[in-house]
Amino acid sequence: MTGEYLLIALTALLGLIVIAAAALRGWQGWLTLKTRELETHHRPEIEGGVGQGMARIEIADLKERIRKLEAIAAGVDL
Repeated sequence: MTGEYLLIALTALLGLIVIAAAALRGWQGWLTLKTRELETHHRPEIEGGVGQGMARIEIADLKERIRKLEAIAAGVDL
């Protein structure tokens, strides 16, 4: 009787180990996939290239907003 329970427990433990190993392998594969996606995703660079023009436009826009806020703080109507 005890041998049967031991056999069932060992079989269940072996099944759990197999499932955990498969899940771990799947997780590692998913992480590898996401790493490759991040490596192939090209972001525009701020220094040089297309991103530089966009950065200049954003900086000019921020400077304009600051100028307007300073005028409002000084009480000047624009």
